[in-house]
Amino acid sequence: MFTAAFRSIHVVATICGIASLFVTTAQAADASAWDGDSHSAMRLIGAKAHSEGGAQVFRAGVEVKLAPGWKTYWRYPGDSGVPPRFEFEQSENVKSIAVLWPAPLRFSDTEGTTIGYKNNVVFPLRIEPKDASKPVTLKLKFDYAVCERLCVPVESKADLVIDGKDNANDAIVSAAEATVPKAQAFRASAPLAISNAVADPASKPARVLLDVTAPKDTPVTVFAEGPSADWALPLPEPVSGGDAQQKRFAITLDGVPSGASTKGAILKITAVAGGQAIETPVPLD
Repeated sequence: MFTAAFRSIHVVATICGIASLFVTTAQAADASAWDGDSHSAMRLIGAKAHSEGGAQVFRAGVEVKLAPGWKTYWRYPGDSGVPPRFEFEQSENVKSIAVLWPAPLRFSDTEGTTIGYKNNVVFPLRIEPKDASKPVTLKLKFDYAVCERLCVPVESKADLVIDGKDNANDAIVSAAEATVPKAQAFRASAPLAISNAVADPASKPARVLLDVTAPKDTPVTVFAEGPSADWALPLPEPVSGGDAQQKRFAITLDGVPSGASTKGAILKITAVAGGQAIETPVPLD
């Protein structure tokens, strides 16, 4: 009887030990499994938590790898394409999640001019937990599109438990955070800045002339977004009128929603030059 009882205790202890091992592994994981195919794949990666204003903020990233020749899209895709969609509704111990967008690239091909990423991209996540003393369980449903000659819609899922102590991918997430455009005021005094914006009264349709201060001999790319997602502005194009330190771009006010007024509207302008990127609100007054 003693032997049988001992064996029962041993079996229970072994099962508990195995269960404990799986829980520990889940809590200690620094990345989820890849979900994808030969064109693209996605996973979640963890990073070290930061303290901001006395509050603990968890950090992570949505890492997307793309096959050579393939691309995916920015939050505003340009002439065509589908912006990525992040759904975290099933996550646990989460108060809020902010998705950060690295500075994109401009592509010109048979689709027209589109905006997005190639090779690999990591979208940093800033996570506010409900209880910072406990791990956060991220559950992501990620819908996006990848394109070569044809575009393919992709639906991916990933789960990851993060405790804010992950080190293995911290450098990857930190590098991605460094590429996110910095918020900057209109007409700021800085090496890269949106220095002026004026209406071009002679143009039809109407357009705005945008002056961008940038380091000398550094190529500049500019993106314009309307105050809401139903605005579909064309990409700003370089025009004459700048100088060695300033480059001028024209934004044609085409794609404004029917019935919407440009008066008082605020455009979101993203400028990228070399390793710098800024995001500036520009009022259409």
